[in-house]
Amino acid sequence: MITPIDIQNKEFTKGVRGYKEEEVDSFLDLVTLDFEKLIQDNRRLKENLAVLTEEVERYRGSENALLETLEAAKALMGDISASAEKRAEILLRNAEMDAERIQREARESVERLTEESVKLRNRLNMFKNRFRNLLEVELERFNTLSAELFPDAEDEASLSNVVEAATIASFPQAAPDAEAGASTKTLTNLRIGDGL
Repeated sequence: MITPIDIQNKEFTKGVRGYKEEEVDSFLDLVTLDFEKLIQDNRRLKENLAVLTEEVERYRGSENALLETLEAAKALMGDISASAEKRAEILLRNAEMDAERIQREARESVERLTEESVKLRNRLNMFKNRFRNLLEVELERFNTLSAELFPDAEDEASLSNVVEAATIASFPQAAPDAEAGASTKTLTNLRIGDGL
Protein backbone atom coordinates (compact mmCIF):
# COMPACT_ATOMS: atom_id res chain seq x y z
CA MET A 1 0.00 0.00 0.00
CA ILE A 2 1.26 3.44 -0.85
CA THR A 3 1.92 5.83 2.05
CA PRO A 4 2.03 9.65 2.23
CA ILE A 5 5.80 9.49 2.58
CA ASP A 6 5.99 7.48 -0.64
CA ILE A 7 3.99 10.19 -2.32
CA GLN A 8 6.26 12.92 -0.96
CA ASN A 9 9.48 11.12 -1.86
CA LYS A 10 8.38 10.10 -5.31
CA GLU A 11 10.59 11.57 -8.00
CA PHE A 12 9.66 11.63 -11.59
CA THR A 13 12.06 11.57 -14.51
CA LYS A 14 12.18 14.62 -16.68
CA GLY A 15 11.06 14.39 -20.16
CA VAL A 16 11.24 16.78 -23.06
CA ARG A 17 7.79 17.98 -22.71
CA GLY A 18 7.24 17.35 -18.97
CA TYR A 19 4.97 18.94 -16.41
CA LYS A 20 5.93 21.91 -14.34
CA GLU A 21 7.69 20.64 -11.30
CA GLU A 22 6.06 23.15 -8.91
CA GLU A 23 2.54 22.26 -9.99
CA VAL A 24 3.24 18.57 -9.58
CA ASP A 25 4.78 19.13 -6.11
CA SER A 26 1.86 21.29 -5.05
CA PHE A 27 -0.61 18.67 -6.23
CA LEU A 28 1.36 15.90 -4.53
CA ASP A 29 1.25 17.92 -1.30
CA LEU A 30 -2.56 18.14 -1.53
CA VAL A 31 -2.83 14.45 -2.33
CA THR A 32 -0.51 13.66 0.59
CA LEU A 33 -2.67 15.69 3.03
CA ASP A 34 -5.87 14.09 1.78
CA PHE A 35 -4.31 10.66 1.92
CA GLU A 36 -3.15 11.24 5.52
CA LYS A 37 -6.68 12.31 6.45
CA LEU A 38 -8.07 9.19 4.83
CA ILE A 39 -5.58 7.01 6.69
CA GLN A 40 -6.47 8.72 10.00
CA ASP A 41 -10.19 8.35 9.27
CA ASN A 42 -9.61 4.71 8.37
CA ARG A 43 -7.68 4.10 11.61
CA ARG A 44 -10.38 5.87 13.65
CA LEU A 45 -13.12 3.90 11.94
CA LYS A 46 -11.27 0.66 12.63
CA GLU A 47 -11.00 1.61 16.29
CA ASN A 48 -14.71 2.45 16.36
CA LEU A 49 -15.43 -0.84 14.62
CA ALA A 50 -13.40 -2.71 17.24
CA VAL A 51 -15.29 -0.96 20.07
CA LEU A 52 -18.62 -1.64 18.39
CA THR A 53 -17.64 -5.25 17.78
CA GLU A 54 -16.84 -5.63 21.49
CA GLU A 55 -20.20 -4.10 22.37
CA VAL A 56 -21.97 -6.39 19.91
CA GLU A 57 -20.22 -9.39 21.49
CA ARG A 58 -21.17 -8.14 24.93
CA TYR A 59 -24.79 -7.68 23.77
CA ARG A 60 -24.73 -11.15 22.26
CA GLY A 61 -23.57 -12.48 25.60
CA SER A 62 -26.33 -10.48 27.31
CA GLU A 63 -28.81 -11.73 24.74
CA ASN A 64 -27.81 -15.32 25.44
CA ALA A 65 -28.08 -14.69 29.18
CA LEU A 66 -31.46 -13.03 28.61
CA LEU A 67 -32.66 -15.96 26.49
CA GLU A 68 -31.47 -18.38 29.16
CA THR A 69 -33.26 -16.30 31.80
CA LEU A 70 -36.43 -16.31 29.69
CA GLU A 71 -36.20 -20.07 29.26
CA ALA A 72 -35.66 -20.48 33.00
CA ALA A 73 -38.65 -18.19 33.66
CA LYS A 74 -40.80 -20.24 31.26
CA ALA A 75 -39.73 -23.44 33.01
CA LEU A 76 -40.44 -21.86 36.38
CA MET A 77 -43.87 -20.68 35.21
CA GLY A 78 -44.58 -24.20 33.97
CA ASP A 79 -43.55 -25.61 37.35
CA ILE A 80 -45.65 -23.02 39.19
CA SER A 81 -48.63 -23.75 36.94
CA ALA A 82 -48.28 -27.51 37.48
CA SER A 83 -47.88 -26.97 41.22
CA ALA A 84 -50.95 -24.71 41.31
CA GLU A 85 -52.98 -27.30 39.40
CA LYS A 86 -51.88 -30.04 41.80
CA ARG A 87 -52.70 -27.81 44.76
CA ALA A 88 -56.11 -27.00 43.26
CA GLU A 89 -56.78 -30.72 42.74
CA ILE A 90 -55.80 -31.45 46.34
CA LEU A 91 -57.98 -28.62 47.65
CA LEU A 92 -60.89 -29.79 45.50
CA ARG A 93 -60.43 -33.38 46.68
CA ASN A 94 -60.31 -32.21 50.32
CA ALA A 95 -63.42 -30.08 49.82
CA GLU A 96 -65.27 -33.03 48.26
CA MET A 97 -64.22 -35.28 51.14
CA ASP A 98 -65.36 -32.65 53.66
CA ALA A 99 -68.68 -32.27 51.83
CA GLU A 100 -69.19 -36.05 51.83
CA ARG A 101 -68.33 -36.21 55.54
CA ILE A 102 -70.74 -33.36 56.34
CA GLN A 103 -73.49 -35.02 54.29
CA ARG A 104 -72.87 -38.37 56.00
CA GLU A 105 -72.96 -36.73 59.43
CA ALA A 106 -76.14 -34.85 58.48
CA ARG A 107 -77.79 -38.09 57.29
CA GLU A 108 -76.75 -39.85 60.49
CA SER A 109 -78.05 -36.94 62.54
CA VAL A 110 -81.38 -36.98 60.65
CA GLU A 111 -81.67 -40.73 61.15
CA ARG A 112 -80.87 -40.39 64.86
CA LEU A 113 -83.37 -37.54 65.28
CA THR A 114 -86.00 -39.49 63.34
CA GLU A 115 -85.47 -42.49 65.61
CA GLU A 116 -85.69 -40.26 68.69
CA SER A 117 -88.85 -38.66 67.30
CA VAL A 118 -90.43 -42.07 66.74
CA LYS A 119 -89.46 -43.16 70.26
CA LEU A 120 -90.86 -39.94 71.76
CA ARG A 121 -94.07 -40.30 69.72
CA ASN A 122 -94.43 -43.90 70.91
CA ARG A 123 -93.83 -42.83 74.51
CA LEU A 124 -96.38 -40.02 74.13
CA ASN A 125 -98.94 -42.42 72.69
CA MET A 126 -98.27 -44.86 75.55
CA PHE A 127 -98.63 -42.01 78.06
CA LYS A 128 -101.88 -40.85 76.40
CA ASN A 129 -103.28 -44.38 76.45
CA ARG A 130 -102.32 -44.92 80.10
CA PHE A 131 -103.70 -41.52 81.08
CA ARG A 132 -106.93 -42.20 79.12
CA ASN A 133 -107.23 -45.59 80.83
CA LEU A 134 -106.58 -44.00 84.21
CA LEU A 135 -109.23 -41.34 83.55
CA GLU A 136 -111.71 -43.97 82.39
CA VAL A 137 -111.06 -46.08 85.49
CA GLU A 138 -111.35 -43.06 87.78
CA LEU A 139 -114.51 -41.86 86.02
CA GLU A 140 -115.99 -45.32 86.35
CA ARG A 141 -115.09 -45.37 90.05
CA PHE A 142 -116.58 -41.92 90.45
CA ASN A 143 -119.81 -42.92 88.72
CA THR A 144 -120.01 -46.08 90.82
CA LEU A 145 -119.24 -44.23 94.03
CA SER A 146 -121.70 -41.44 93.30
CA ALA A 147 -124.40 -43.97 92.40
CA GLU A 148 -123.75 -45.80 95.68
CA LEU A 149 -123.65 -42.60 97.77
CA PHE A 150 -126.57 -40.81 96.12
CA PRO A 151 -128.82 -43.39 94.55
CA ASP A 152 -131.70 -40.97 94.16
CA ALA A 153 -129.62 -38.01 92.80
CA GLU A 154 -130.00 -38.58 89.12
CA ASP A 155 -130.21 -35.08 87.89
CA GLU A 156 -127.28 -33.11 86.65
CA ALA A 157 -127.53 -30.28 89.21
CA SER A 158 -127.04 -32.69 92.09
CA LEU A 159 -124.15 -34.37 90.38
CA SER A 160 -122.53 -31.05 89.66
CA ASN A 161 -122.83 -30.03 93.32
CA VAL A 162 -121.16 -33.28 94.34
CA VAL A 163 -118.32 -32.75 91.88
CA GLU A 164 -117.89 -29.19 93.10
CA ALA A 165 -117.75 -30.34 96.69
CA ALA A 166 -115.27 -33.08 95.79
CA THR A 167 -113.11 -30.59 93.90
CA ILE A 168 -113.05 -28.15 96.80
CA ALA A 169 -112.24 -30.98 99.18
CA SER A 170 -109.44 -32.24 96.92
CA PHE A 171 -108.05 -28.81 96.15
CA PRO A 172 -108.66 -26.51 99.13
CA GLN A 173 -106.62 -23.69 97.59
CA ALA A 174 -109.20 -23.33 94.81
CA ALA A 175 -111.79 -20.68 95.67
CA PRO A 176 -115.47 -21.61 95.10
CA ASP A 177 -116.31 -18.88 92.61
CA ALA A 178 -118.27 -18.89 89.41
CA GLU A 179 -115.28 -20.02 87.34
CA ALA A 180 -114.65 -22.99 89.63
CA GLY A 181 -118.28 -23.96 89.28
CA ALA A 182 -118.04 -23.67 85.53
CA SER A 183 -114.89 -25.79 85.44
CA THR A 184 -116.50 -28.53 87.53
CA LYS A 185 -119.48 -28.54 85.24
CA THR A 186 -117.09 -28.84 82.32
CA LEU A 187 -115.35 -31.72 84.09
CA THR A 188 -118.64 -33.57 84.53
CA ASN A 189 -119.47 -33.09 80.88
CA LEU A 190 -116.03 -34.23 79.74
CA ARG A 191 -116.19 -37.03 77.26
CA ILE A 192 -113.48 -39.69 77.32
CA GLY A 193 -110.98 -39.18 74.52
CA ASP A 194 -111.77 -35.49 73.84
CA GLY A 195 -108.58 -33.52 73.39
CA LEU A 196 -106.26 -36.55 73.78
